[in-house]
Amino acid sequence: MFFIFGISNGEKEIKFNQTMICSRCGQFGRLNVYMTYMYFSLFFIPIFFWNKKYFAKSTCCNTVYSLSSDIGKKIRRGEEVIISENDLIPISGSGQNFAGFCPSCGYHTEPDFEYCPKCGRRL
Repeated sequence: MFFIFGISNGEKEIKFNQTMICSRCGQFGRLNVYMTYMYFSLFFIPIFFWNKKYFAKSTCCNTVYSLSSDIGKKIRRGEEVIISENDLIPISGSGQNFAGFCPSCGYHTEPDFEYCPKCGRRL
């Protein structure tokens, strides 16, 4: 018998539309919400998902924020959610790499990386 299986990570943009005035740059922008996850696939079909994390990225200065799982799940279910400044935990932006995440795409990187392994941009 022949099985093809694997473990990989993925990213999905979640439909969400909230405009804001950015506290980091003072510009008018929008928040885009993303979910990153790990998954097990069998015959190239994702079966199990785990390690789900939610991020918001501002369109004005590309600052990436971490969101709590509760808020991310509500947004995924389509519930009406308003994200406040207290809900946004800055991870990276404005040329700073706060917690080992790419400022362009939000991918988790190691501290000694000079380039993002996902999008190839300089950290």
